[in-house]
Amino acid sequence: MAVILNTLYTVWRQARRVVVLVVGLSVLAFGVALLVLPGPAFVVIPMGLGILSIEFVWARIWLKKLRTTAEAAAAKVSKMGKSVSDSASSAVQTDRAVGAR
Repeated sequence: MAVILNTLYTVWRQARRVVVLVVGLSVLAFGVALLVLPGPAFVVIPMGLGILSIEFVWARIWLKKLRTTAEAAAAKVSKMGKSVSDSASSAVQTDRAVGAR
């Protein structure tokens, strides 16, 4: 009986791994296709990697790298946005000073 249960468990694990692989690669391929088609590729690609990371370590590593890169880019854009808003507000103040003359 234990041999049968062990075999069933092994078959279940392999079937689950195949399903995760097929679904994850499908979502990932759709995300890559959305890079050239209109759509939210930058949302779909991490979803595909997230699905694949359930079973595969390599996908977990890629997802971590993607997350780190996205956080760095967001910080850079946020920092750039502050400098742009600072320069815009100083330009408005300069325009007001010139208009007051």
